[in-house]
Amino acid sequence: MTASDAFQIRPIAVVDDPAMAHVIRTVMPEFGAGGEGFAIHDPEVDAMHAAYTQPGTAYFVVEREGRVMGGAGIGALAGEDGTVCELRKMYFLPQLRGLGAGHALMRRCLEAARTLGFSHCYIETLTGMEGAQALYLKSGFIRIPERMGETGHFGCNRFYLRALEA
Repeated sequence: MTASDAFQIRPIAVVDDPAMAHVIRTVMPEFGAGGEGFAIHDPEVDAMHAAYTQPGTAYFVVEREGRVMGGAGIGALAGEDGTVCELRKMYFLPQLRGLGAGHALMRRCLEAARTLGFSHCYIETLTGMEGAQALYLKSGFIRIPERMGETGHFGCNRFYLRALEA
């Protein structure tokens, strides 16, 4: 079995909501992101499926051995002109890391962003999430000096942007 055979990526379903809430609430504190100003407190955490069935959004989960262990999605970046999307809530349980799921999920999200007509993709994170930042750079993102949009995630201190070619 190869690493890519070890997981499956698919669109989120309503039955995945508890599993994704568990992933988010498990992973974020691991990296010091459990307090105010982080995505862990976003209202959508408990209802990810509903949040990402809205027009201009997409969310994908990663399953391994029949269990949801990670996910990520995209949606318009609040406070921008509608051409910039945000890569949102990309988190993986430790059992999924190192298998190539991050690269595969990133490709899937960027493909969805292009299909939805976005011209750029933005993401914010924080110091300490070095593996995630390495993935962003390998995926063509560049670090930018200031936050964009209005995510409400004032705890984040690293910002990245990527142009989406057609």
